[in-house]
Amino acid sequence: MQRILLQQLLAWKQKPQRKPLLIDGARQTGKTYLLQNLLGSTFPHVLRIDFLESPSMAEAFASSLKPEDVISSLELLTGQVFNPATDLLILDEIGECPRAVTALKFFAEQAPQMYVAASGSNIGLLTAFPVGKVEQHNLRPLSFHEFLLATNETALVNAYESRANSSAAHTKLFEKLTDYYFTGGMPEAVRTWFDMATASIVERSYAVSKIHQDLVQGYLRDFGKYAGKTNSTLIESVFRSIPSQLSLVLDDSVKRFKFKGVVERKSRYSEFDSAITWLEKCRLVLKNYPIEGMPRSPLAAYQKENYFKLFLFDIGLLNNMLGISLKEIKQQGFEYKGYLAENFVQQELAAQGLEPSYSWFDARAEIEFILSDSEGNVIPVEVKSGKRTRAKSLQSYITKCQPLKTFKLTATQGSSPLEQQHIVLPLYYSGHLAYLVNAH
Repeated sequence: MQRILLQQLLAWKQKPQRKPLLIDGARQTGKTYLLQNLLGSTFPHVLRIDFLESPSMAEAFASSLKPEDVISSLELLTGQVFNPATDLLILDEIGECPRAVTALKFFAEQAPQMYVAASGSNIGLLTAFPVGKVEQHNLRPLSFHEFLLATNETALVNAYESRANSSAAHTKLFEKLTDYYFTGGMPEAVRTWFDMATASIVERSYAVSKIHQDLVQGYLRDFGKYAGKTNSTLIESVFRSIPSQLSLVLDDSVKRFKFKGVVERKSRYSEFDSAITWLEKCRLVLKNYPIEGMPRSPLAAYQKENYFKLFLFDIGLLNNMLGISLKEIKQQGFEYKGYLAENFVQQELAAQGLEPSYSWFDARAEIEFILSDSEGNVIPVEVKSGKRTRAKSLQSYITKCQPLKTFKLTATQGSSPLEQQHIVLPLYYSGHLAYLVNAH
């Protein structure tokens, strides 16, 4: 499978001097595959150390943290020869070895010519971190663009990348979007979906659902393993509550996360803050801050820390936790479940680096997302999951805020490419928003 982040990693490789790479991301999003199979294939040799699989490898960092000493120790422990001038060193699940995390600082300062890459699913939980000494990236589940790349259908990918506005492209892309709603972007689920293309749809969807169930169970186990001082039961309650709260919304905007009812005798933000922060740091939730009144850039200046919406980091897992079948997703009645379209758009924005996201409300009007362009203009993005595109909230926003341009995401083919101000986009083009907001 292709990962768009690879282009930035290849640019890192080409630098004459470089800081160590640090790939953050939720468990099972494909960090090892990205580093070993994709980036690693461009090196003559890769030495990969997995601290979760082989805790004894921490011995290489036990005494000296000088790069040459660490490499010598790793060669002794693994029996492999490593050439610092040409080979790639991968330190997988680096959070399991605090001394290895510290060593990244020494690699940055004393051996910037070396190729060192680290990854971990609990990077955000580290108490000590080499700030300014690493080039950090976050690997998310596959975006819709990456899902399309996995189809190996060149014409379809070209249609997506060029934002084709034709009936044929719309039919095919919308069909793939509903497939993506079911599979989500977890690499194992996507790989299984395409590997079983010739199997019956019942077998295919069952296999993907089984992977989703196993992933959810794995995350629940992680809560107890890595929660530390944070109450793991509270983390689990919040995690399970996100899908159930989202599913209360049908043909309407997602509401802010409600603390009351998640756990008995707890109803204040301060009682949930640590659990929500933990889930954020482990990249399992996505946050959206509603802004009231007249929004101005920077939007972060107007957010309230205790007032936000929470989305799940992967729409496939969201559907699985709610028990929504592929058949139901494909049915017409499904289109009024607006929270799934919103969760999808939230994921696509995060994949473009727009995180956290922001929304707008005023009296009875709500806009699902608002974005700032490079000049500080605030641009509204309304999400309409069905084919009903009348937008009272958007008209209210236009009247009150007079934006430079607007976007409406719908299940339709969209407006003419010539339309420059009030642009209607099919939902599957959400991944182009960061570019389109700044296009003039």
